[in-house]
Amino acid sequence: MAGTRKTFKDKNQSPQSRLHALGVARLTLIGKHSEQLMQAYIGGHFDETSLSDVIIDKLVKARVLHRPDEEQPLCLRPDVNALIASLTEDERKRQINADVAGQLEQIRTRVKHFTDAQYRGDYAASEHHFQLLAEKVHDMTGQFSDAIASLWNRLNSDFGFVSNLGDKIRENELAQKQLRRLLDGFQLIDFNELIELAQSSGPLRKLLVSQLQVTISDHASSLLEVQKRLVELMARFREQQERAQLINNMASFLKQHPNFQVGDYPNRSSVLEIINHAAPIIANAAPALDRIADQQILADIVRAIDVKTHDSVVVLEQGNEFDVDEMLAIEARHLQLKEDVENFFISVLGSDCQLSAVDYLAEQQLTWDGELWLFQVIAEYEGMVKSLQQSFDLEKDMAPENLFNQVDIIVDVQLSESQLARVNG
Repeated sequence: MAGTRKTFKDKNQSPQSRLHALGVARLTLIGKHSEQLMQAYIGGHFDETSLSDVIIDKLVKARVLHRPDEEQPLCLRPDVNALIASLTEDERKRQINADVAGQLEQIRTRVKHFTDAQYRGDYAASEHHFQLLAEKVHDMTGQFSDAIASLWNRLNSDFGFVSNLGDKIRENELAQKQLRRLLDGFQLIDFNELIELAQSSGPLRKLLVSQLQVTISDHASSLLEVQKRLVELMARFREQQERAQLINNMASFLKQHPNFQVGDYPNRSSVLEIINHAAPIIANAAPALDRIADQQILADIVRAIDVKTHDSVVVLEQGNEFDVDEMLAIEARHLQLKEDVENFFISVLGSDCQLSAVDYLAEQQLTWDGELWLFQVIAEYEGMVKSLQQSFDLEKDMAPENLFNQVDIIVDVQLSESQLARVNG
């Protein structure tokens, strides 16, 4: 009975009471294992053998510990690390900057300290600076992770439970701005610069290039999923708004017309003109050759078709004679067009300027259609072998067909000898 009464009480707890209970439980968890957490703060990583797997899982779920990478040991989250640094007045680890540019500047400075210590042969100092550098990199990626988690929390709370479209649009804008800030932060990370900073140091390359690149790629994929979720929630909310508006309008109409009765529209013989807009659909039909009942009817239809075999053969023979002559004429014109285009390409060789295909057509007084001429020039260029094609530079002069579409028309072709051909010549 007491257990039932306690469960009923927990279900009726207010959000403030649940937040209070959760905070007390997690602070108690931190205080109970403060010695191990302080050792993790000093050493840079958490000793997983100091506690059982159940306790470690609780600390991870309580957002006290996290694993920056699969190959890295557990360490304190940036917020917990900053809290301990603030409480102990540890200025060495107290520099917390949410600005990505500021964090990158601190990483550059820490890399210089590490390389200088290695150059002096002070391996203890270099190990110390490398530990601080690893913590700074993990802090930066951890802040990205926390920001993405905060964005998901916004989608599942503020964005998902608003009452009207205006609030939904404002929440969408806030989420989009937060997403844009994160993407801008990603763009500030220049991996070419980090490669130059790491130089030939294996640990620096692994920390600043390979691990960081994988982490940023994972965060970018998470942001893409967030953006898809934003679009999906917005579209779903608009559908709900449309349905709600339809129901509200129908309810208002019924209040104004209490005697309104819905008619049986499908069974009406005369359809209203405002509805009857669609043209009737004519079903496709085909002879069913596999139906025995229709075979006799189909045979009668075939017999009734008047076929003149002799006349068709005569027309076909006459047509063949005409087609041969016409085909020879077309082939001759095509060969002449191809020869003129080849002469145009040959005239470009040895010339230092570009030649216009349209101007060449007019200067040589060729009778070809302009569109056919340009098509043949382009086809000749694209049909060349790779080694021969490198001897020419072909540029297409484009012009929009219309202001209201995005179709471009090729109005001319500029042909010139390439720089490679001139050097080889």
